[in-house]
Amino acid sequence: QVQLVESGGGLVQPGGSLRLSCAASGSIFSIYTMGWYRQAPGKQRELVATITSGGTPNYADSVKGRCTISRDNAKNTVYLQMNSLKPEDPAVYYCNALIALVAWRRQDNYWGQGTQVTVSS
Repeated sequence: QVQLVESGGGLVQPGGSLRLSCAASGSIFSIYTMGWYRQAPGKQRELVATITSGGTPNYADSVKGRCTISRDNAKNTVYLQMNSLKPEDPAVYYCNALIALVAWRRQDNYWGQGTQVTVSS
């Protein structure tokens, strides 16, 4: 009853910028922490950034100073602004959200299907 839809991925040059968006929809009672993870070919999924419902961010060391996570609670949407993109950044970026459903008010993790970010000259 919940889906997360990512958008904003694409091709960008090294040093360029992208803004990713993820909108949650469905039978949602409340959304708590939201975040972004990424998975490159041949590598495991890793944390990029998270943000609490109150707006407190947390970043992986690899993106500190280059990324900004934000959210719009009225739109059930989380954003990831990525600047100074590096060759190690290309991956599929997945949206994650801790959500309590209307039918079952327990906090569970939900995942989007991912959006591709490609860094190339």
